[in-house]
Amino acid sequence: MLTPASILGLHHFAWRCRDAEETRRFYEDLLGLPLVHVIHLDRVPSTGEFCPYVHLFFEMADGSNIAFFDLGDHTAALPSANTPAWVNHIALRVFSHEALVGMKARIEAAGVEVLGVIDHHFVHSIYFFDPNGLRVELTVQTAGDDELRAFRNSAHTKLAAWTRDKSSVPKTSASSAPSV
Repeated sequence: MLTPASILGLHHFAWRCRDAEETRRFYEDLLGLPLVHVIHLDRVPSTGEFCPYVHLFFEMADGSNIAFFDLGDHTAALPSANTPAWVNHIALRVFSHEALVGMKARIEAAGVEVLGVIDHHFVHSIYFFDPNGLRVELTVQTAGDDELRAFRNSAHTKLAAWTRDKSSVPKTSASSAPSV
């Protein structure tokens, strides 16, 4: 079994995009993540399958990346029919509450609908969709070390309670979930 120290962190999260340049404008020009690498191939290295594509990498301050595949057909990834739109998302950290509020203003000024600032009692977050329909969360940690330690110490107990009790949780409609 691997220990947590064996995994150093996120290298990249990859998602399908409908247009590489549209995606570049959003992530580089609007969110400020530099485009640092582009792979353009006709065959998928892991499978040998013929599928011309471009693979874009946008770097975050910690060296991790968010990446996208443009398959040249102007098609974005389809949402999951059995999952509310707010469930699948990527959350990216910002440095401060002021940075979060500043990014909200910047994104809204570009005509993108933003939900939040939402207080999750350990982070504050804003939510919006990129041009590909990927839900993005920008977040800043608000919990201190003592709070984080308490969360960590109670995590397994809370998960065990959910596992025990989830069959009695009332079912909700995914269509009633907020769209942003």
